[in-house]
Amino acid sequence: MKYYSTNKKVSGVSLSDAVIKGLAEDKGLFMPDHILEIPAMFYENIDKMSFEDMAYTAAYMLFGEDVHANMLKMIVHDTLNFDVPLVKVEENIYSLELFHGPTLAFKDVGGRFMSRMLSYFIQRQHDNDKLVNVLVATSGDTGSAVANGFLGVEGIHVYVLYPKGLVSPIQECQFTTLGQNITALEVDGTFDDCQALVKAAFMDDELNAKMKLTSANSINVARFLPQAFYYFYAYAQLKAISEAAANNMVVCVPSGNFGNITAGLFAKRMGLPIKRFIAANNRNDIFLEYLKTGEYKPRPSVSTIANAMDVGDPSNFARVLDLYGGSHQAISKEISGVSYTDERIAETLKTCKKETGYLLDPHGACGYRALKEMLQPGEVGVFLETAHPAKFLETVEGILGEKVEIPEKLQEFMKGEKKSEAMTKQFDDFKAYLLTSPQPSTKERE
Repeated sequence: MKYYSTNKKVSGVSLSDAVIKGLAEDKGLFMPDHILEIPAMFYENIDKMSFEDMAYTAAYMLFGEDVHANMLKMIVHDTLNFDVPLVKVEENIYSLELFHGPTLAFKDVGGRFMSRMLSYFIQRQHDNDKLVNVLVATSGDTGSAVANGFLGVEGIHVYVLYPKGLVSPIQECQFTTLGQNITALEVDGTFDDCQALVKAAFMDDELNAKMKLTSANSINVARFLPQAFYYFYAYAQLKAISEAAANNMVVCVPSGNFGNITAGLFAKRMGLPIKRFIAANNRNDIFLEYLKTGEYKPRPSVSTIANAMDVGDPSNFARVLDLYGGSHQAISKEISGVSYTDERIAETLKTCKKETGYLLDPHGACGYRALKEMLQPGEVGVFLETAHPAKFLETVEGILGEKVEIPEKLQEFMKGEKKSEAMTKQFDDFKAYLLTSPQPSTKERE
């Protein structure tokens, strides 16, 4: 499988180069030349398959031309060492709980899968004596998932850039307390500033001459594509309940950088019978404005209680455009949008807990409310509950007026000591920091 850039100036790139480079030389995002459709028999039997087996089938269609089958199977099984249950919240509305992994967030699959895939390709390259530096901007959960996925992986150093004061305390401790090959950079700015620093680094000739750089944000194909596994599993679990319900499944995705919903669109192109998608936003509603006007106008992000969605220029919008040939009409036909203020999010979280007993996090609250308001007769809605509510402890407890139990996994992170470096949002400062960072060779590390 070859990959091309969404900016159309780069093509014929191998999967290994796409994964290691992260971003194309023309600043575009990599896309596969074609998307293979899974045979109909797979969907007929999907409700009888394990999560690992159906994920391997999807992974094989996405990566099987470039990764040995046994290695790919090992990567998939090593990645999916936790369950993703479908929970009925109320009639015709289900939550797909993506927070049962190591860092209790949906990005655990992408982070772990990419770490294994990147290690595999590095080992196959002849210049593997040079340290690979992973740059990742995070609005909350990406940093923890990537940092924990790469923790202790030989030959790779991770720099996590996060906006000062704009991630929850528990999210922050999940990537600032690790040490080893993980460096946390606390940027005096927004997530968009962090993302701009990462993109600028990839385009800087001097940096790339000295350092081998890649990204673990959803701009990397090995980070966002494995998230397609979730959609197959949601369909399988719903089909086990009712085939009619599964064939009328509407999926609502709390959306920030749009990597997760883009993975869902890939799953649909692979034959998964999802009826339509809803992109649920907070006040950062750039995509909703695009749906209304046909014009994409990014703007500075604003801070909300659903902080992982505080993105003013979602990178993966370029992939959505590419998938639909730039057609606003085609995009609007399959994806609708909605946005909610902090007040609406808080009200939804509180009401859902009172009326159903189900505890939402602020992002899941956007997805749940969107389904409540936008489901049509005969449709069954699945919203992605992307992170455990305890990761937003102060916010959730403040809304509910009651204590939220903190899972043991999170408690362990909270015991660690914060280790982070202060960073401005100026690229010259970030570049100088990277250029003066030690870059040991493999021999030195050994």
